[in-house]
Amino acid sequence: MNHIPFNVPPYIGTEMAYLAEVVEARKLCGDGAMTKKCNEKLEKMTGAKKALITTSCTSALEMAAILADIQPGDEVIMPSYTFVSTANAFVLRGAKIVFVDIRPDTMNIDENKIEAAITDKTKAIVPVHYAGVSCEMDTILDIARRHNLKVVEDAAQGVMSFYKGRALGTMGDFGCFSFHETKNYSMGEGGAILINDDAAFERAEIIREKGTNRSKFWRGQVDKYTWVDVGSSYLQSELNCAYLYAQIADPNVINDNRLATWNRYFAALKPLADQELIKLPVIPADCVHNAHMFYIKVKDLTERTNLISFLKERGVGAVFHYIPLHTAPAGRKFGVFCGEDIYTTKESERLLRLPLWYGMTAEAVEQVVNAVFEFYQG
Repeated sequence: MNHIPFNVPPYIGTEMAYLAEVVEARKLCGDGAMTKKCNEKLEKMTGAKKALITTSCTSALEMAAILADIQPGDEVIMPSYTFVSTANAFVLRGAKIVFVDIRPDTMNIDENKIEAAITDKTKAIVPVHYAGVSCEMDTILDIARRHNLKVVEDAAQGVMSFYKGRALGTMGDFGCFSFHETKNYSMGEGGAILINDDAAFERAEIIREKGTNRSKFWRGQVDKYTWVDVGSSYLQSELNCAYLYAQIADPNVINDNRLATWNRYFAALKPLADQELIKLPVIPADCVHNAHMFYIKVKDLTERTNLISFLKERGVGAVFHYIPLHTAPAGRKFGVFCGEDIYTTKESERLLRLPLWYGMTAEAVEQVVNAVFEFYQG
């Protein structure tokens, strides 16, 4: 019996050549030639006006919170079913987090619950594109426009995903990507901010460079650089960017491979779904996803716990995902749940993620699927 880990960081084979290029150039710190190549490639992949590589998606979210001018006492609306960084970025600016319920089909924020959560203190909406499947962005953008709110897309899982032909991260004021080792494209730790407002780009460069106008200095636009704004050290190493660039130089290499694995899972597990023993992921008609993850939904928390244990005994690394933030100590301290928690907790307790990574073989998928069938039919 082979062990099937939950995740294997992507490696396509050209990473070492790009790493060697950076080492030979003796330019290792951030914002060098390789960083710029990644920025430009992301702009071409997404159609974003500007893209800036950061040290993480957390960093990108923190930058977006500053650029959105979040102030103490402001309120920011988001789903509770997300990673802590989505909320932390705004809590650090003094904001109160207002959580709303999710849709049970996509696990994304319920766009129909947002407007009821808006008050005169609301400053921004933060849709989270779970599993690389887009939120209902037309509705969200319309609400934001009518209430004069900023939209920050947490597209950590959404590289190479689209909504009505538009790349995730490019529809709001700002979009945030992750290139953590668990993501489709990885530099170990890393991220990017997409800036869809021309006026914000210059300030974004300053925030990313510790609040200095150093980027202007290197371009010869000023004769010296100085501290001009708030900021932090959000520049990614050239070495990390080299690893990433190897993978995004032709993003379809990884994307096509992951989609093939995702489709194998879907087809193989459909009989269990037809018997209503499990539920499979839902991809709305307007969405093109990137196979970031394959999850199933089981009956309840007890069944999920038993299935995880059963799969582990058979060498399969399956895991659950987020604990809803509004149930956490910090979530209760810094936020409030608006309306009724109909689906957030219930659906989060049913969701189980199966192994999926670049290069996963059909035989490995078959082993996972057989173990799931054994649990339900054995």
